[in-house]
Amino acid sequence: MMSFSPIPVFDGHNDALLRLLRAGCGSEAAFVEGEPACHLDLERARAGRMVGGFFAIYVPDEAVDGAEIDALMSLPAYDVPLPAPLDPAYATRTALAMMAILIRLGRISRGAVRLVGSVAEIEAAMEDGALAALPHMEGAEAIDPDLHALEVFHAAGLRSLGPVWSRPTIFGEGVPFRYPSGPDIGGGLTEHGKRLVRACNRLGILVDCSHLNEKGFQDVARISDAPLVATHSNAHALCPHARNLTDRQLDAIRASGGVVGLNFATSFIRPDGRREPDTPLSMMVDQIGYLVDRLGIDGVALGSDFDGATIPDAIGDASGLQRLFEALSARGYDRDALERIGYRNWLRVLRVTLGG
Repeated sequence: MMSFSPIPVFDGHNDALLRLLRAGCGSEAAFVEGEPACHLDLERARAGRMVGGFFAIYVPDEAVDGAEIDALMSLPAYDVPLPAPLDPAYATRTALAMMAILIRLGRISRGAVRLVGSVAEIEAAMEDGALAALPHMEGAEAIDPDLHALEVFHAAGLRSLGPVWSRPTIFGEGVPFRYPSGPDIGGGLTEHGKRLVRACNRLGILVDCSHLNEKGFQDVARISDAPLVATHSNAHALCPHARNLTDRQLDAIRASGGVVGLNFATSFIRPDGRREPDTPLSMMVDQIGYLVDRLGIDGVALGSDFDGATIPDAIGDASGLQRLFEALSARGYDRDALERIGYRNWLRVLRVTLGG
């Protein structure tokens, strides 16, 4: 039993919008009223003291065989080939549909879910007991080379963007799902990608380095004038997966005053890289401990990947978030440190990046 009141959680990544898109008509009401099988809905968020987070707009490639990928990632070592680039028109339609779902969630919930675009709005939602939803684009396939769509999505509320998912775009190359492997795979940002980073800096859009390869990461570090952020990534030193961050990358993030959100996906937590639900909380705490040692307590947050990954049974879903804080408390973290990890570090870096 916790010896402290629950820690508020602002989470760096979830894929609830993708789940709702696939569920079709009426899915927004199910999110508000409660669903039988998911990681995140309004009821689960409240139970876990989740006050908000980055809601990902991720465009799926329906031609990719998910079962085949799952089978590959169950092997002791694996290398999932990068999928082909998406059709831009399809990507834009799908991203618009997901943004519309998020807008409808606010209306259907009567403000219990609230689209936010600033730290002041996040704090107001927290004060009112609403779930603060910050729109995030995971992979910029919906953005055109001239960046007109970026301006439109920003006007609609977009405040965070990853130039790539784990596939190529006109902006750069994503890192493949490969274990064991480092992230130094493929080329860096294209000229379009460099323009995208600069435009995000100008508009006040956070640039997410999760899913970028090593050269792309270094390009962002060289170009961006904002803190470096990886919304849902872990330490490569503890789990040598291509998706995880090397010490060199972590050092660059620390030097910029940035943040890393711990990804709950078991394949990025476990030293053996396995998608195994029976992953102990101690491995998550070990990851946080390593990140704190490398980044400092101000550089570590959470980026769960709810509804987009295999989550440890010890957490289960958003309602189980406080179990992680219990484990951290038992490892010696005081309330100030827990609050920094839980929400204050995200609010700090968002205040710097969004400008208020």
